[in-house]
Amino acid sequence: MIKPGFIGLAVMAAALATLAACGSTSSRRGGPVAAPPVQSTLPSGAAVKAAPRGDGLSLVGRCAQREVDGFAEDASLQLTRGEVRELNWSITIGKRGSCRFRGEEFRQTKTSPTVELLARDGSGCKLMVWGDPRRITLAHAGCAKFCSPGVYDQAWPVMFDPRTGRCADTER
Repeated sequence: MIKPGFIGLAVMAAALATLAACGSTSSRRGGPVAAPPVQSTLPSGAAVKAAPRGDGLSLVGRCAQREVDGFAEDASLQLTRGEVRELNWSITIGKRGSCRFRGEEFRQTKTSPTVELLARDGSGCKLMVWGDPRRITLAHAGCAKFCSPGVYDQAWPVMFDPRTGRCADTER
């Protein structure tokens, strides 16, 4: 016969082993990730920073990475004091489809505190950029028209590291 104390220790050991296995090998979607992610380099001398509040965001960024489950993102974003100078963003949702956003398809409607762009086609698609000391986030809302059918609800935002301009570490 097994004593109750032994069962409690066994359950605790199994739980700790499960938590340790989940550590840094899972993506923000819960699946495994490729190690290390592929990241593009910025042009030499690129000015990368999150500007002080009220001055608008500034960034020269490129985030390109692919996870082992087929999810991928490739985003180039250039902001100067809240003004979008360049925006090209592709999201791949495994083998099921993708979303694509190009700067020329949008007009900027806000520069601060959140940068906002609205689709020129009248669809209501909105792109938003905001930042904090750890990351600058590029997100979308109401943009299913810019995606393959049935994949929009799995299209995640992209996050840039404001110090390097590369993909932000979403684990910290």
